[in-house]
Amino acid sequence: MTELGELGLSSYEEKVYRALLVTGAATATDISAASGVPKGRIYDVLNNLQARQLIRTQSTEPTRYIAEQPDTVVDRLLAERTAELQQEWARYRNVANSVRSNLLPTLPTDASIWLGTLGSEEMQTALQEHMETATNSVHAIVGPPYESAPWETFKREVEAFFDGAQSGISVSLLISEQVLETTPKSLFDTAEEHVAEVRIRVLPEVSVSFDIIDQTVTTIDIPHPQRAIDRIGVVAVNDSDIVDEFERQFQELWSEAVPLRE
Repeated sequence: MTELGELGLSSYEEKVYRALLVTGAATATDISAASGVPKGRIYDVLNNLQARQLIRTQSTEPTRYIAEQPDTVVDRLLAERTAELQQEWARYRNVANSVRSNLLPTLPTDASIWLGTLGSEEMQTALQEHMETATNSVHAIVGPPYESAPWETFKREVEAFFDGAQSGISVSLLISEQVLETTPKSLFDTAEEHVAEVRIRVLPEVSVSFDIIDQTVTTIDIPHPQRAIDRIGVVAVNDSDIVDEFERQFQELWSEAVPLRE
């Protein structure tokens, strides 16, 4: 493929354009002879080039065609290819979003539960998709099983949490002292890079980890029955009475906690 071909010209279009650069203004018959493009195809090729503003016509009888300047033609071809690539990029993003949705753990018909261990790919995907639904605020309490988990495992969920967050939301994190001791300061840097506002407070002890999205849905970690450093899954609840109760509990604990970052 020639360089003009890579920029979007067909073989016939390139032959016609190059011929016009040599002949100057010429009729379709003359261009066909100079370029070697068959007479049966020459008008289609000329019309395509004119529609893309790569050549123009003179008001003569018969009509004569003139090539636009090479710099102008290259710029216009590049703009066309750029637009095509942007459309492809948007299409691939849509495909990627569809794949993410399809990879989410399927909710059982009789319960809103995602089964997945701490740091697993399933839970990272579920957590990221969960956070993408937030449009205003996220209130989260972070305690067990994160307190006993290795940082590298915990880190995968932290990154998924903030990767899914929209930039304009406000996040309030209430963490236990044990989580604070085992968490590097990079956690807070990551938080501030992704969202509009981050507030962090600390309590000596937290009994359960949960979050509340926009005060409309809450997810609660289900402790693993055999491993303190893990969970068995997450239950999601959108019943307004239950969500309101979790929000009330969060606000009571928040008022007792010591500000780390406000």
